[in-house]
Amino acid sequence: MAILSVNVNKIATLRNSRGGDVPNLIKVAIDLERFGAQGITIHPRPDERHIRYQDARDLKKVVQTELNIEGNPIESFIKLVDEVQPAQVTLVPDGPDALTSNAGWDTIKHQDFLTKMVNHFKDQGIRTSIFVDPVIEMIEGAARTGVDRIELYTEDFARMYPKDKDKAIAPYLKAVTRATELGLGINAGHDLSLENIKFFKEQIPDLIEVSIGHALISESIYLGLENVVNMYKAKLA
Repeated sequence: MAILSVNVNKIATLRNSRGGDVPNLIKVAIDLERFGAQGITIHPRPDERHIRYQDARDLKKVVQTELNIEGNPIESFIKLVDEVQPAQVTLVPDGPDALTSNAGWDTIKHQDFLTKMVNHFKDQGIRTSIFVDPVIEMIEGAARTGVDRIELYTEDFARMYPKDKDKAIAPYLKAVTRATELGLGINAGHDLSLENIKFFKEQIPDLIEVSIGHALISESIYLGLENVVNMYKAKLA
């Protein structure tokens, strides 16, 4: 069974949109674990437009499963991870103006930098993962950094899945085969959803962990709507 780590960025986005503390991010994380989540993922960005750096500190105090912090290892991010000491850090090459992650690392071009970052975090006992596209050369480059795991960027799979699921999964199968040969653990994330996650897991039995945020929160809004509407009706009766 692959571990489900829930990305709570969207909860923070909703909270920040009104400037208050509703929904309360910490309570949501606690409830998600109570509901069965096996990890909590956050992806703070320098402008703190959703997850704030203080959220990472607060979550560290309450998360009972695994806290995974994703992000571009700029100086402020490195300092945050050093302070919080999550179970896992996932290195993602997104720029400060990126709306969301849109590509994996070029692990050849940035190999020296990534190796330095991997060593820095592993020396503190933090499991490390590198966000990569399903490209053999990038998988091999990641392995040379000494990283523990890779996180496969799955947007291409999700986009192609409704049209041709076998074609969609093909490059990921090749990537996972090579990664396994190199001793890398396999994580995955980005646009995985209730529609496509079962097929992805069936095709990649060595999958260790998925990190899902946008789709899971969006699906929760719809699937929970009937209950919430009736709760409001009861209070307004």
